[in-house]
Amino acid sequence: MRERGTITRAEVSIQTQLSRSAVSNLVTELIDSGRIVERAGAAKGPGSGSGRPSLVLAPVLPDGVLLAIDFGHNHLRVAAADMAGGIRAERSAELDVDAHAAQAMDRCANLIAWVLADAGVERGAVLAAAAGIPGPLDNGAQRKVRSPTILADWVDLSPAVELERRIGHPVAIDNDANLGALGELHYGAGRDAGDFIYVKASHGIGASIVLNGQPYRGASGIAGEIGHTQIPGGAQWCRCGNRGCLETAVSIEIVRAELHRLRPALVDPAVAAEDPVARRILTEAGRTIGRVVADLCNCLNPAAVILGGDLGEYGAAVVDGLRDSIDRYAQPAVSETVTVRPAANGRRAELLGAIALAAQHATYHL
Repeated sequence: MRERGTITRAEVSIQTQLSRSAVSNLVTELIDSGRIVERAGAAKGPGSGSGRPSLVLAPVLPDGVLLAIDFGHNHLRVAAADMAGGIRAERSAELDVDAHAAQAMDRCANLIAWVLADAGVERGAVLAAAAGIPGPLDNGAQRKVRSPTILADWVDLSPAVELERRIGHPVAIDNDANLGALGELHYGAGRDAGDFIYVKASHGIGASIVLNGQPYRGASGIAGEIGHTQIPGGAQWCRCGNRGCLETAVSIEIVRAELHRLRPALVDPAVAAEDPVARRILTEAGRTIGRVVADLCNCLNPAAVILGGDLGEYGAAVVDGLRDSIDRYAQPAVSETVTVRPAANGRRAELLGAIALAAQHATYHL
């Protein structure tokens, strides 16, 4: 119930492989203790062939707020939300996060104080906090930043420890692409896909591999760093020390520079969508990313590929390019079953994912 929000008794029986009588006894116990409620589910509407809506079980949500933190390479967003995911207050700031770790975390603490004041709640009302970091974290207990090529000023820091010291509350931490995937899984385009690849295309190119509803992090926490996959014909030096990495050919800065060179107004996604030359540039960017993603599709056979980040906000042209490359380079049995979608939450997916992660920690520690 904590993972799904609502679920029927029959679905609980299937998921747990417990008998209906065992589920009934447990549900009665949880209802009597005030930890869950049973209520009518949403009606499916006329013409659906369904009668009265089924009864669903839902957890009783505690009062209080969740803190969600999204560190981007060039921005910081902080929100206070309720347990249902509704944002009560939000603040943001532009700053060079990569090169100024301490300053970014100090600014985060200030934004949190303002957000709590905006929401009209005391610090004691915080149930849980979660943050996304724009780089890989190891799988150790302190979740330290280990890659000097992505977050040079953060190496060997534990963002969770540093943030807890500043705000006085434990902070769950994850890679920003993983949080973007969680945001789409719980509140967006990934809700009907248990296995999908979330691609965050912004200042760098990263991905989160979601398997059976859970992000896969790999042995050392670096799974999904597709931005450093080498592409045919690439020659530019990359910050990782190699030539021809994907993110040297496609990033939001590169695409915006090309659009600006044609006409400054084309940097606006709404304007670019109406311009045939801009659409060509965007489609080619999608094809370049799709060439790498197609190989991932062959390996993982996902149900969906979801495009997020700043580049994802340019919409259909980029998605169409992704689709073209997957159709061309993935095996037919794979490409025929995978859907390619824009992220429903755009650049806010990571913030919503931080809310989802904080909610998980709040409910599991009740």
